[in-house]
Amino acid sequence: MQLPQIRLQSNFIRTGLQIDKPIQEIDQPHAEQSIQQPHAVLEIETVPGKLTIDQTKAREDMDLKSIGRRIEEFAQNGYQDWLKGLERRAAQGNELMKIENGGNPLATQAKENSEKPMIPFNIGWIPSHFSVKTKYEPAKVNINVKPQKPIIDAEIRKPIHEYTPGKTSIEVLEKNRLVIDFINLFPENNE
Repeated sequence: MQLPQIRLQSNFIRTGLQIDKPIQEIDQPHAEQSIQQPHAVLEIETVPGKLTIDQTKAREDMDLKSIGRRIEEFAQNGYQDWLKGLERRAAQGNELMKIENGGNPLATQAKENSEKPMIPFNIGWIPSHFSVKTKYEPAKVNINVKPQKPIIDAEIRKPIHEYTPGKTSIEVLEKNRLVIDFINLFPENNE
């Protein structure tokens, strides 16, 4: 006996993909940079040192005096001698006025007026100690510095970006199908 049958035969769809990959290009150009460093402004001011040597006293000790100094000393000595002479004459005049008091004022005065006074002498240093005077003012240095800031110039460059998008194309290589077949659906009467 033959049984009725239904036969199904199916095929799935077959697709094909064609893929074009995306292309991306990035180029980064270098930045242009310029740096300048100006020199610092430097000012130096120097006041020179000053050495003063005064040897006037040493020269006077060695009797090497200036004309002005000699005239000044002679005038002072002359004035002092005049005052001493005036004092001596006044004192001697008073002694002579009082001759009645006794003594021998004429002989005493003659002896005083005729003798020169004793000049004391001792060992001395010529020129005298510390007679040369020195004075020193040290030099002064004034330094003034003005720093200068650097001059920086930078030009930034944007990146170069190129992009080609990818694409995908789909195609059907084989369509889907379903085949239905009936067998022994209507039995034959062979009896």
